[in-house]
Amino acid sequence: MIELLELTAGEQVLDLGCGTGMNFPLLQDQVGPGGRIVGIDRSADMLAQARKKATRQGWDNVILIQADATTLDPAKISTQITRAGGEALSEAALTTYALSLMQPWQAAWAHMRKLTVEQARLGVLDMQRPTGPSSVLTPLARVACWMGGADIDAHPWTALERDCTDVRATSVRGGHLQVRVGAKTSDAMGSPR
Repeated sequence: MIELLELTAGEQVLDLGCGTGMNFPLLQDQVGPGGRIVGIDRSADMLAQARKKATRQGWDNVILIQADATTLDPAKISTQITRAGGEALSEAALTTYALSLMQPWQAAWAHMRKLTVEQARLGVLDMQRPTGPSSVLTPLARVACWMGGADIDAHPWTALERDCTDVRATSVRGGHLQVRVGAKTSDAMGSPR
């Protein structure tokens, strides 16, 4: 998904539901020291691990914010990003295995859109039941999602398909992992959908 986002050096990218910063090394490779990574997660423990990772690697371009993506105030978050030395809005945003954990995930998606510039590149990586021959693994996938608190039937990438243009899609592991990347669009009134 990160490759499909086609990030460039110097850009600011939002990682919604960043957890321990698992995506940070790949994002750093793309945006470089002149870019910024904004990580938002509701878990203080996860953010502490992400902060340690950034400190250990010497990444001083990482901004971490503790917030629940479903209830956050985008204006307040934009102010926090600006105060931390970043731009208020990001040129790209992604969420990895996170939206299916959030209730209601649609609110988190709307907030992610509001924290990005017009025509931002957005990416969603999440899970569904395996398909085709891999569907025999559905019971295992359902248990794994249930144990992790994810809704295997959420299909949050459908919001990206609805709200973006130039959508690129791929899947792996027998369709269990779904990836979507696209360019954010606006509604007829000129405001983000």
